[in-house]
Amino acid sequence: MAFNWLNDSLNARAKQGLLRQRHCQQYEKDSIICINGEHYLNFSSNDYLGMRQHEGVLQSWVEGLAQFGGGSGASPLVTGHTQAHLALEAYIADGLNREAALLFNSGFAANQALCMALFPHIFNVNRGANSGLIIADKLMHASFLEGSQCVSESARLRRFKHNDLSHLETLLSDACHKQVSDAGRGSNTLIETSQQDILIASEGVFSMDGDVAPCEGIAELAAEYDAWFMLDDAHGMGVLGDNGFGTTEALNLSQHQVPIVMGTFGKAVGTAGAFIAGSQTLIDYLVNFSKHYVYSTAMPPAQAVATLYSLTHIASDTSRRETLNNNIAYFRESFHKRFGQTLNVNEKREETGEITLGQSQSAIQPIIVGSPERALALSEGLKQRGIWVTAIRQPTVPKNQDRLRVTLTANHTAQDIDVLIDAFELSLNRLKEPESSTVSAANAEIGERNGNGKSEI
Repeated sequence: MAFNWLNDSLNARAKQGLLRQRHCQQYEKDSIICINGEHYLNFSSNDYLGMRQHEGVLQSWVEGLAQFGGGSGASPLVTGHTQAHLALEAYIADGLNREAALLFNSGFAANQALCMALFPHIFNVNRGANSGLIIADKLMHASFLEGSQCVSESARLRRFKHNDLSHLETLLSDACHKQVSDAGRGSNTLIETSQQDILIASEGVFSMDGDVAPCEGIAELAAEYDAWFMLDDAHGMGVLGDNGFGTTEALNLSQHQVPIVMGTFGKAVGTAGAFIAGSQTLIDYLVNFSKHYVYSTAMPPAQAVATLYSLTHIASDTSRRETLNNNIAYFRESFHKRFGQTLNVNEKREETGEITLGQSQSAIQPIIVGSPERALALSEGLKQRGIWVTAIRQPTVPKNQDRLRVTLTANHTAQDIDVLIDAFELSLNRLKEPESSTVSAANAEIGERNGNGKSEI
């Protein structure tokens, strides 16, 4: 029977504690999420600034619907490209100090489009037969790595240790030089190899660890070795920079230093879709050779209208970013007061029972617990106490780095964070209690901590 291995794959993943399942949300408002009729305080949203429910964003959607309808009706190269798309692209390019920008329906599509367009299987006659090389951070997002693997016939993929500039330089040096033996002198000499297209890729803020890349150092190495630096700034866009334009704005990195910037709108911006920004030549090339762009229906114009409103509001009103940063500082301070200082992430937590709060200063706060079973148990314990925090397991993260991925938003209050810390402590203690312990007793305890005999939510 064809594809009779599908069930076996699912069963094997279930036995490993790695089976993924969806949860249907009924609604969410002010950080309270309703799933299967139950209400939870949500600490798993990428809506870092709470813009999804902003009245101006919602009104802009409505106005865009009235003007353009529910969808774009066609691909961008037919009739799907509207003045709403054009205005959003121009605003992004101007804000990032790039020559041009191009919209995509998702960050996944944008990353794959970039890889497959820059390293096509069939060589462009003007490109010649030079080999290609992609050097990506070890923790680069799956969308980019998947795209890099799709072009393996025209470009090799190498991965450098996470945020390790020394290892990156070693890979660059190896790619640009080779050792040849001088038989007459009995020595080895470094000579330059033939020119090749090299793309270095990293994230501005890493999606699972929440830490930031050494972008200035990467840009310097890219210039030294005549490579292009591509930055996936999905989790920096909207949050970093004076006007919310992300990592390149925060660090004042020019188009020459970072020729390619990818960002998404489905996180801090609160809508959906993505963009690639860079030189006019790059964007013109993608318009002509990116199949993900050419053969996809354009994003709904109403979405572009709402996205532009959100970006302009973020730039003009810093209060949400200030609140988010205060919440990040308060969470980390509270966590360390309750559980001690950050532990060594390389320790075997599955044996010692220790936990680690990652070294993140962003909205993404990973609590690394070391095994998929413990991550699921703690996530379930939080859920029973009215807190929604998703367990992230291998292969999304490396083995023994299974975690709870806590995400903070501007909508959270200090009281919300206190409830989270209390619930986490109770869930952690519950792992060591006999099976006869009840969830209701734990709920009574957390209510007692809050001084009202019941959970704050």
